[in-house]
Amino acid sequence: MSDATEVKSESVLTVLLAGLMNLAIAVAKLVAGILSGSAAMVSEAAHSAADTVTEIMLYIALRNSVKRPDEAHPFGYGSTAYMWAALAAAFTFVAGGLFSITHGFHSMDAEGETDFLVSYVVLGISFVLEAVSFGRTIVQLRSESRQWNVRPSRFLKHTPDTSLKAVFLEDLAALIGLLLAAAGLALTEITGDPFFDGGASILIGVLLLVVAVMLGHANLSLLIGRSLPPRFQAAVRTQLEAGEEIAAVQELLTLQLGPTSVLVAAKIDYRDSADGAAIEAASRAAEARLRERYPQITYVYLSPWGDAPLQDGGDSPSVDGGNASPEHGGDAGLSPR
Repeated sequence: MSDATEVKSESVLTVLLAGLMNLAIAVAKLVAGILSGSAAMVSEAAHSAADTVTEIMLYIALRNSVKRPDEAHPFGYGSTAYMWAALAAAFTFVAGGLFSITHGFHSMDAEGETDFLVSYVVLGISFVLEAVSFGRTIVQLRSESRQWNVRPSRFLKHTPDTSLKAVFLEDLAALIGLLLAAAGLALTEITGDPFFDGGASILIGVLLLVVAVMLGHANLSLLIGRSLPPRFQAAVRTQLEAGEEIAAVQELLTLQLGPTSVLVAAKIDYRDSADGAAIEAASRAAEARLRERYPQITYVYLSPWGDAPLQDGGDSPSVDGGNASPEHGGDAGLSPR
């Protein structure tokens, strides 16, 4: 099994676990909110319900993004993951954040709740379940960050696997939201003023809005088309320039096609002493080094320096005698003109 497939399987497991946890928690919170009359508990139920729908969308995104390339979509369907994740962020914004804020304002002057115990019990159980889901996400985050030899926080900032980022932020927001709900309930019980319960609901809604905006921005950036971070672009350049017949990489373009798919295109300055056979061998060796070091790189296109610049709409890197899709190894696109 390839590293990309392993990452994808890990992401699916993380999303499924988070979804099942959120579904159970949403039902428990809703029952507690109805029985106790707590605005914060109802908002937390909406929070968990929104997270559950989000996990469903993320699961659909992961399943669709691994569809094999075809004639109509030669670079695969990886970007569909970002479309579905962006829709999930929008749903969280509307169904979770705006509902919680509106419900909180309406509940500030309402009659206080009568049964605090059931709310505390549900909040405690929910915290444990959310912590289990969050722990699973942390395990995956640390595992993947070690593969790239970076800190987990840096990996989370730059990872193209937005499903992992979504589950991490949603679980973290859920834990913070539970603490806010508990604080609002405690203050309402102590003072008898429902203002604190409604205020907690509003804060939970604001928290959801922040998470939704962060996820929406990340997914839209990738959906438009984003290059690899500068550190990894430098690493790709280093791998390419390690070839004996390669004097320098004059121009390098990278594109994140999906959570586990990257395209690399480069203009190569080959040594003057290299003939056609040496250039072709050097190109194939460069691709092999890239694929061995970074399995996520599924498309590699190299072209001799001197052709029109890649970003100025010039001739694309040559593809000679084959299909540069992952199932063909991509090496057919490395022959120089």
